[in-house]
Amino acid sequence: MNARVVVFAYHNIGVRCLRVLLAYDADIALVITHQDNPEECIWFESVSAVAADYGLPVITLSRPPERELIEIIRAIQPDFIFSFYYRHMLPPELLVLAPQGAFNLHGSLLPKYRGRAPINWAVLNGETETGSTLHEMTSKPDAGAIVAKTLVPILPDDTACQVFNKVTVSAEQTLWQAFPALLADNAPRMPNDLSAGSYFSGRRPEDGRIDWSLPAQQVYNLVRSAAPPYPGAFTDVQGERFIIASARLMKQGQNNTIKLPLGLQVFNYSILGVCGDGRAIVIRELRHLNQSAPNSTSIDRVIDMSTFLSLTQSLSRS
Repeated sequence: MNARVVVFAYHNIGVRCLRVLLAYDADIALVITHQDNPEECIWFESVSAVAADYGLPVITLSRPPERELIEIIRAIQPDFIFSFYYRHMLPPELLVLAPQGAFNLHGSLLPKYRGRAPINWAVLNGETETGSTLHEMTSKPDAGAIVAKTLVPILPDDTACQVFNKVTVSAEQTLWQAFPALLADNAPRMPNDLSAGSYFSGRRPEDGRIDWSLPAQQVYNLVRSAAPPYPGAFTDVQGERFIIASARLMKQGQNNTIKLPLGLQVFNYSILGVCGDGRAIVIRELRHLNQSAPNSTSIDRVIDMSTFLSLTQSLSRS
């Protein structure tokens, strides 16, 4: 008899891991996912669409699981409960309803980067690797025993989105390799030493504000960690907001002769971001956010060097 499973899932990782369970012919009794946030850029696949395509029962929630849902799951009598990039903690009274275990797939190499936005934080902090971890769920976030991990590299110019795509594949691989052992009830349970990592909170759009006094590498890491489809690293010039959608870090010694003020500057037919250590980032795509327009948080346009010069010069005269 196939394992009876309840799945909490969202985003691309939720989609891919749901497909892994389908490939193993698991008896997916219920899928629970999130309502999309209308203020969020929805650039990822839909768990509810995949569930509907396979005729799976699905519930879409706007808040953490409540008593009614817990009783529904109790009646289902699942063997396993899985959480794949689901954004709410599952209560302990729900976790105990699965006699063969309740497991989460987290987007980092636990115990590092527990909590929210692990991929963005890893890029921001200049990490060179990350990955995915399948672990038991407990009352504390990302604290349960580790079943399996899969590592991926973070290359020097990778954006958070590019790393997220790698982690999505690693999550699929992790579950694919671990699920047979879970079914056989002989999967490993490795210690999750919380003292060897830290917990990170979620990131807000305001966290993308650039401090040009920081070294260029730190500024560049912020740009990479917040690059679209995330809200983007930004700077304000004379009351106007500019989002750096894409950039590259100038090599050491490449701009030693540049003596320009900190921040966005035009030099040698390029837009540069001059940083506190004298190095600069070269802006490859700059967006101007029209804050005076209705719903301004979603209205931006890509501008070139000439437009940036014209705009900033007109602002300085006004």
